[in-house]
Amino acid sequence: MVFCSLRPWFGVMLYSLLIHFLSFQQCFADGNSTLVVNASFDKENARRIPQSFHGVFFEEINHAGAGGLWAELVSNRGFEAGGPDNTLNIYPWSVIGNESSISVSINQTSCFERNKAALQMKVYCGGLKPCPYGGVGISNPGYWGMNFEQGKRYKVVYHVKSETKFDFQLSFTGIDVIKVASNTRHVFGDKKWKRVETVVEAKHTNHYSSLQITTTSEGTFLLDQVSAVPLDTHMGHGFRNDLFQMVADLKPKFLRFPGGTYVEGDHLQNRYQWKDTIGPWEERPGHFDDIWNYWSDDGIGYFEYLQLAEDLGALPIWVFNAGISVHEEVNASALAPYVQDALDGIEFARGSPESKWGFVRAAMGHPKPFDLRYVAVGNEDCWHFNYQGNYLKFYEAIRSANPDIQIISNCDASSAPLKHPADLFEFHIYTDSNDMFSKSTRFDHTSRAGPKAFVSEYAVWKEDAANGSLLAAIAEAAFLIGLEKNSDIVQMVSYAPLFSNINDRRWIPDSIVFDSYKLYGTPSYWVQKLFIESNGATFLDSTLFTTSSNKLIASAIIWENSTEKKNYLRIKVVNFGTATESLKIHINGLNSNVQQFGSTKTVLASTNLLDENSFLDPKKVVPQTSSLENADKYMNVILSSYSVTSLDLLI
Repeated sequence: MVFCSLRPWFGVMLYSLLIHFLSFQQCFADGNSTLVVNASFDKENARRIPQSFHGVFFEEINHAGAGGLWAELVSNRGFEAGGPDNTLNIYPWSVIGNESSISVSINQTSCFERNKAALQMKVYCGGLKPCPYGGVGISNPGYWGMNFEQGKRYKVVYHVKSETKFDFQLSFTGIDVIKVASNTRHVFGDKKWKRVETVVEAKHTNHYSSLQITTTSEGTFLLDQVSAVPLDTHMGHGFRNDLFQMVADLKPKFLRFPGGTYVEGDHLQNRYQWKDTIGPWEERPGHFDDIWNYWSDDGIGYFEYLQLAEDLGALPIWVFNAGISVHEEVNASALAPYVQDALDGIEFARGSPESKWGFVRAAMGHPKPFDLRYVAVGNEDCWHFNYQGNYLKFYEAIRSANPDIQIISNCDASSAPLKHPADLFEFHIYTDSNDMFSKSTRFDHTSRAGPKAFVSEYAVWKEDAANGSLLAAIAEAAFLIGLEKNSDIVQMVSYAPLFSNINDRRWIPDSIVFDSYKLYGTPSYWVQKLFIESNGATFLDSTLFTTSSNKLIASAIIWENSTEKKNYLRIKVVNFGTATESLKIHINGLNSNVQQFGSTKTVLASTNLLDENSFLDPKKVVPQTSSLENADKYMNVILSSYSVTSLDLLI
């Protein structure tokens, strides 16, 4: 009845809008497309993109931590990697000398209660039988080579026990057999464990060195917890400087950690257990990562992740196990130890130094609580039968003890409401480039009444991405623009994975690729940099009119340069098509003039869609910035095929 009475009015309005649109198109017929930006926002009620919009996700995968960001040079430093029943496997350590001169085995009599394995070395030469030149002993290659740089200093710590007096030499030798650094020690045979700490200075540069511990003395001794770390780690916190800086350059507002499926484990016995990763590093038992199939000594543990977030100026987002692994799950009736573990972890992070777990944190050198505001209950577990029941147990306990903590569910609410309470829900997507481009509208119709979205893992992968292609990065940029448009419901977003040691690429592509001393960012890394200033920026409504392509997407923001305190209007446009586009831009309602001097145009493009960066050409595909000479409220911009263009207009 009401609809019938409005039909004539509706027809008139539709006709008027059609005439207006046709006349509008006629005005801009010279261009393929037109973007109209409405800059007449009310500062009192302007829509702000969340301050914590862009962040990073760190998972122990691809040796991201062990052999990566964590600067420890020795691999399997405690000889625990072979497991509790191991007696012979010392990998990646190797023996220097033949069987007539030396034998080694694993002895379970270490002085460390939580990791009893130690290396027993029996030397048969050095008495009546001379040892070979250079002695016999053991060698450790680190994580595909230890990086030593001339003039830099390295702290070496080890624990040794001997029944007889002997001398041994600790040295670092390059692949060309040049001795990079060395230190000779005299060990007294009093049958007691001794902790030895020394500092060595590199006399040469060699990026693929090995640690050698050799002797020419006959006898038996035990060795355990051998560590070598550069003295110049970031702020002395143990993070490799160049890798830390690559992350810091993204200016992340949050750090999600430590996984990922790493949190779950393939089986629950190998799940990430935070209490095993705190305290003195010598006492950390380490664990086998049966998801990515390598040993982690947990040198970068729960405390270090929290410290990393603080050093980055990012909010920590702790992902804990929900009583579920890939192949096992605990039901709600047996979940109490897991719930208590989560509560204890929260107390460790933000409890007062007088609390049980806050005291432990303070004893580790951080009496001030960390700024933990977010926790995620599990990782990609919503499909498990017990997840929602388990989730509610965690939710109720955490909400009761810590009412201000924001609790994140694994269940996707982008297209249907959740069946349980949550502050945020997670959305993960790994797909091809065409689908990623189309997913830019994924949250257009998500209910605004429910919890906020946390897009905590996204990436183009497989054939379109290869090892990290331009094509993948362009599609991801379109997806990010779509999230920016929906930033009233999407609160946070992070790419995954963050790191990959090129010697052990369990998952590709990744954001940052490295080896013992080199690194580069993939095109996806550089796309993320184009979105840094979106954090806390003012989002502007814009409308794209196009008849020549359905492969364009654009957004507009106003942001302030933090150093110069100048305001910029940024327009980002993705052309995901094969043709060059001519884009007319109209900025309406702007109360200031656009200044040509200081306005810039940044373009990410290349000669081939599948171009990648590499160690040989680390900046083959990176954004190129130039002056924007025709900067104005009304201008025309040429968009290259398959490109990301960012215009910064100084206003």
